[in-house]
Amino acid sequence: MFDRHGGEMPSDDLTTLARADAARLKHLAEEILPRLGDMQVLKSGTGLVMLPMRDTVQGVEFHLGEVLVAEAHVRLPSGTEGYGMVTGRDIERAMAMALLDAALSDGTAADRIRAFIEAEAQAQQAADTETLRRIEATRVDMETF
Repeated sequence: MFDRHGGEMPSDDLTTLARADAARLKHLAEEILPRLGDMQVLKSGTGLVMLPMRDTVQGVEFHLGEVLVAEAHVRLPSGTEGYGMVTGRDIERAMAMALLDAALSDGTAADRIRAFIEAEAQAQQAADTETLRRIEATRVDMETF
């Protein structure tokens, strides 16, 4: 999320990592882990966060309810920090996300991580497009009745 020089991973990358396939995410983190050295785990656990929503008619935000999340925050020996938060209770997945965030910010295996993020973003876009296509197929034009 933040490196020691104040750099920040783009939020789109963090969103992609949070939605990434858990098995592939963990596998990549395991591959890169030996290259990171002895890191410090600043936070690792589960908790509840409020889910904000926007009322599309009035344009105001409100809290729909609470969502269970797993969260991890790590610091590399270089001082670079990484952060991960995913829905559910998969702490290993959140830790994998934090490790990749820190590694990318630190420049460790950056090409490999960037390629992973690009591939996941394309897969997620394709899945979103398919979901929207299926939803659109159920739309009914009430004026034709």
